[in-house]
Amino acid sequence: QVQLVESGGGLVQPGGSLRLSCAAAGSIFSIYIMGWYRQAPGKQRELVAVISRGGSTNYVDSVKGRFTISRDYDKNTVYLQMNSLKPEDTAVYYCHAGIYASMGVGDYWGQGTQVTVSS
Repeated sequence: QVQLVESGGGLVQPGGSLRLSCAAAGSIFSIYIMGWYRQAPGKQRELVAVISRGGSTNYVDSVKGRFTISRDYDKNTVYLQMNSLKPEDTAVYYCHAGIYASMGVGDYWGQGTQVTVSS
C-alpha cells in the first residue's frame, strides 16, 4: 500500500513563508510525477505546481515567482517552498503523486494540510 504523508502547513502573516513536505511510502517502484493542489472554501481544487520525474516544473500563474517545487528522489519526497504569501493563498493543500507501485500504476493523494495567510 502507498501513502502520502504531508507536513508543514500552518498560520502565517501576509508576506511570510512556509515550506510544505510530502513523503511517499510503500512498495514503490517509481514516481513519475509529483505535485501540489489546493482547495479554498467554496472553490474547486486547483493545480498549484507539478514536477516530473525528469525535473520539469509547471506552476499556476498566480504563484509564479513566489512558490518553488522541488523533489528529493532518494526520499520520495516533494517540497513546496512558498514565499511572499498572500491571503488568497489560504487553502487546504494536497499532495499528489503518480506512482508505479507493486499493485500497479495509480494516483495517490495526501490527507491535506491547512495553510492560512492572515494578519
